[in-house]
Amino acid sequence: MTVVTLTCAAPAAFPAPAGREAALADLEHAVTERRAEAVVWVANHGTMADQPLLLRRLRDESAFVRGYAEQGLWLLWSRSGEAEIDRQMARGVEQMQAGRLPEALSTFSAVIRARPGFAEGWNKRATAHYMAGNFKQSLADCDEVLKRNPNHFGALSGYGQIYFQLEDYEQALRWWRRALEVNPNMVGVEINIRMTEERLKHKRGRAI
Repeated sequence: MTVVTLTCAAPAAFPAPAGREAALADLEHAVTERRAEAVVWVANHGTMADQPLLLRRLRDESAFVRGYAEQGLWLLWSRSGEAEIDRQMARGVEQMQAGRLPEALSTFSAVIRARPGFAEGWNKRATAHYMAGNFKQSLADCDEVLKRNPNHFGALSGYGQIYFQLEDYEQALRWWRRALEVNPNMVGVEINIRMTEERLKHKRGRAI
């Protein structure tokens, strides 16, 4: 099994924290690189209980730190704590990326049956359903993600994508704005909002 870790590109003059206590202290350090290294440490060694620490760094004054915090959250979310589940997740992602969507759906469904409390299993199946055009099933899986992880900005953004495809633009905007409330760094979501607002404006103009 390949263990995915996050690596900080900070200069060698700023070594990684020696342990958890040092990392927690450095999350508030005045030096940007120290905060970035602390974020990386939490991402690589932390658990879901540490999610609030990285969510706060999504609003760091440094774009450098904010970027690591976003990557770090995805890393935290992806770890089930069980090696076999993580292997199945990796297999499902490979199947999805190769366009083998029925296989991916089957793999993620097996993950969900084995670990129904693991939010990322539901999120990955929601993504596979979306790619397959199964929008109703994707919405249902997004619901399950948010029951387990209300701060999952990927699922929040996913709702927006689904409702956009269903041409329910008001709902799409609502969910994309919720995603930005959690993670204000999602440039693609901001672009989608502007595009959809323009579309609604033209649609209303034609209706007058």
